[in-house]
Amino acid sequence: METITTAQFERPIISQIQKIKYVLYARKSTESEERQVLSIDSQVKEMLQLAERENLEVVEIRRESHSAKESGQRPVYKEILEDIRRGRFNGILTWAPDRLSRNAGDLGSVVDLMDQQLLLEIRTYGQHFKNSPNEKFLLMILCSQAKLENDNKSVNVKRGLRTRCEMGLRPGVAPTGYLNEKRTDKKCEVLVDPERALTIKKMFEKVAYEHWSGRKIYNWLRFDLNFRTAVGKKHLSLGNIFRILDNPFYYGVFEYPKKSGNWYTGKHEPLITKELFDLVQEQVKSNVLRVENKEFAFTKMMTCGLCGSGISADEKFKKYKNGTVTRYVYYGCTKARGADCKCGYTEEKDILKQFEELIEKIDINEIQIKEKIKADVEKFTKLQKFLLGTKEKVNIPNIDIRGYAKYVLREGSDIEKRELLGCLKSRILLNNKKISLSS
Repeated sequence: METITTAQFERPIISQIQKIKYVLYARKSTESEERQVLSIDSQVKEMLQLAERENLEVVEIRRESHSAKESGQRPVYKEILEDIRRGRFNGILTWAPDRLSRNAGDLGSVVDLMDQQLLLEIRTYGQHFKNSPNEKFLLMILCSQAKLENDNKSVNVKRGLRTRCEMGLRPGVAPTGYLNEKRTDKKCEVLVDPERALTIKKMFEKVAYEHWSGRKIYNWLRFDLNFRTAVGKKHLSLGNIFRILDNPFYYGVFEYPKKSGNWYTGKHEPLITKELFDLVQEQVKSNVLRVENKEFAFTKMMTCGLCGSGISADEKFKKYKNGTVTRYVYYGCTKARGADCKCGYTEEKDILKQFEELIEKIDINEIQIKEKIKADVEKFTKLQKFLLGTKEKVNIPNIDIRGYAKYVLREGSDIEKRELLGCLKSRILLNNKKISLSS
């Protein structure tokens, strides 16, 4: 029978008694319901005092401000686990178990490290957990309890929001034209903004009855009225304007959450009628289709010579007594860089005439399309020779570049006109209804 010595019997126990090197992990959740939890600095201070009292070796302090609800979403925490696997730390010092995990994934990673003897101890302010079945079980219960609390909070919050919606109260920040009620007993209620509500209503009316475009509304709000939002005191962007025009909240209903299909009748006072809202939607949709299908010859080809903004175009139709309708196209500054720009609007016919005069004056080398025109004529001549079946030499005529350019401006398609002007080396400027090239 083999005799077991005292030294052999004590070896496993001695091997487990080793110096524990702790990493102090302080985390503050970004979740609103945990705003009253100790701050990160307070956690660090309390845990360092604990380490000093109990003579614990803290090798490093790590801080993080991420939610522990979802697994693998905390970069600092992931680094700590990797450092434990590499043997840099074998203990964790933290304020409470829920600072480590509120989800099954992260909890499983910690327990696995304890099972592998890589993580020897977890210390909190009032407890400590070692690699024993009972203490690991207690750790899992406490972390699971934190997860249960989170899940219940989520369910309760959703139920509370749904109840408020059924009461006609839309959660969140009030849309422009309304103000959030600040009294706690009137939570989620909104009031009509006396400074902005009338302007919002006029926006809908101008689009529905006067057929104003989004850009025209934008210029009117920003440059004529200097309209600003209640929150942040900012100008409305073009995107915000279209979102307002598409928001049914203004006639009394809302969808919550968005794209959920759950519609509620609001308790708030509507600014417009359902009929006005529908007219605006028809106008907005028709404008979108009109812009998508319509091409102007010289848009995005010119720059305002006064403020440097782009040049946009708009069309007008005039109906005469005899029933004929004439289309007029006007070009003008977008005023994106200068609200007080005096560039004005110029009719397309005048611009065409000025371009023809410009072609006569500019250096022929300014028109880079010269070689392309010659190549096209040569190709056409060779095709004509092939179709006629002649082997006689066909002379390629000299090309009148200026004449060809003027012909394209008069008779060419919008695409051909844009291609021609795109070959000019210099930038085209529109200044006080006059066309010029930048020097």
